[in-house]
Amino acid sequence: MKLKKIILASTSPRRRELMAKTGLKFKALSPDYEEDMTMKMSPKKLVMTLAMGKAQSIAKQHPGAIIISADTIVVLGKEVMGKPKSKQQGATMLRKLSGTKHSILTGLAIIQSGGRKQFLALSETLVYFKKLSLADINGYIATGEPMDKAGAYAIHELGGILISKVEGNYSGAIGLPIAELAQGLKKFGINIFKKS
Repeated sequence: MKLKKIILASTSPRRRELMAKTGLKFKALSPDYEEDMTMKMSPKKLVMTLAMGKAQSIAKQHPGAIIISADTIVVLGKEVMGKPKSKQQGATMLRKLSGTKHSILTGLAIIQSGGRKQFLALSETLVYFKKLSLADINGYIATGEPMDKAGAYAIHELGGILISKVEGNYSGAIGLPIAELAQGLKKFGINIFKKS
C-alpha cells in the first residue's frame, strides 16, 4: 500500500515534537493563513475555524496529501487570549490569569486535499494558576518564553512553575491533542500503532 503524504500545517516546535512522537513520516509547513482573533463566534467555534483555515491554506498546494492542523487559545471567562504582541501585553495577560481557573482550547483539523473527508476535534484543558506576584510576572516575561505562546505561558516549560493544577488533555494544552489525532487519522486509513 502506498504511504500517504502527511503534512503538519505548523512550524510550532511543540507541535512538531508531539507529531514526531507518533513515529509517522511527515513534513511541517507554515500555513499561509492570517489568524483573525476578532471573529464574532464562541471561543470553541473560533479555535476550530482557525485550525480549519490553516489546514485549507496548505491543502490548496498539496493535492492528495493529508493535512493536520491545530490552533490553541486560552480562555478566561469570555476573554480569548492568543499570543501576546508585546511584553506589556504578555504581562497584562499573566496578571489577569493570576489566581484563576481558565481553559486551554485546541482545535484539531485533519483534511485530505482534493477529497471531501475531514475530521475535526476539540480538546479542552482546565488550568489552575497560582497567585502571581509582580516579580514572578516580570521575571517570567524577561525569559522571553511567553512571547509566542497563547495566554503568554508555556505549560510544559518554565511556565509550569505558575500552575498549581491541570485537569484534562495535557498534549492538547501543549498544542496537539494526540489521542484525538490518532482517532482522526484512523478515518484516513492510518493507524499510529501499525505503520507498515
